[in-house]
Amino acid sequence: MNRAELADFLRRGRARLAPSDVGLTPGSRRRTPGLRREEVAQLAGMSVDYYTRLEQSRGPRPSRQMLTALGRALRLTDVEQDHLFHLAGEEPPRHETASEHVRPGLLLILDRLHDTPAQVVTDCGEVLAQNAMARALVGDVMSRPRRERNLTRRFFLDPDSRALFPPEDFEGLARAQVAQLRSVAAARPDDPEPAGLVAELRAGSAEFARLWDEHEVSRRERATKRFVHPLVGLLELDCEVMVSNQHRHLLVVHSARPGTEAHERLQLLRVVGLQDMTAGTR
Repeated sequence: MNRAELADFLRRGRARLAPSDVGLTPGSRRRTPGLRREEVAQLAGMSVDYYTRLEQSRGPRPSRQMLTALGRALRLTDVEQDHLFHLAGEEPPRHETASEHVRPGLLLILDRLHDTPAQVVTDCGEVLAQNAMARALVGDVMSRPRRERNLTRRFFLDPDSRALFPPEDFEGLARAQVAQLRSVAAARPDDPEPAGLVAELRAGSAEFARLWDEHEVSRRERATKRFVHPLVGLLELDCEVMVSNQHRHLLVVHSARPGTEAHERLQLLRVVGLQDMTAGTR
């Protein structure tokens, strides 16, 4: 691991980004260009102290998961991501297979959706990136351990995760997620990721096992979803799904039609929710 080169690469990557490049509010009192250390740490889901030590050439060797998170936070290209892995003494990920690395172009679209909740999700349900509005709507998923970032796993194995939705919607949401996972597992029979997730959920959830045996198949597509937010109440949102075939990543966008009550509540969430997150960062 080349600590000095890694530190310099991180500092330069941070300096070239503006808050607006990553969907953050610029704020005031910025004496130097670029993101602050705490902003990079927030985007990467790590502690500020840990990131600071990396930039000061005194941090421990980052894990592969942490390197992937840093590459995503700094909006690195595939080549830059590989370089980051090399500096840390790790073999870069293989880009021809499904990857945690989200392409900068997809992240750019995500960051430009300032007033609309949006997330990048794998076809197996793992959240890879969120914009600020998505964090305000469903919470900061990227700050959780990796196992808890999979929406399908949490829906069936963590009862608390269902508080985001009205109880009368549980059955439809469950069916949709099982049908999507079945489609992915059938398309990739030799991939251990979907097969392992299916085995885990069949063993841990009687509901999942029952729905799996019904053999319904579908893919994530346009739908209407309802969310229960503790500050603004019920939001009925249109869900659009755009697919990036190369890495099997999905850009999931939730919006509300102008003039509706949901649109007004979404605008309120933009004000109240983002203020709460900004205060938490400070």
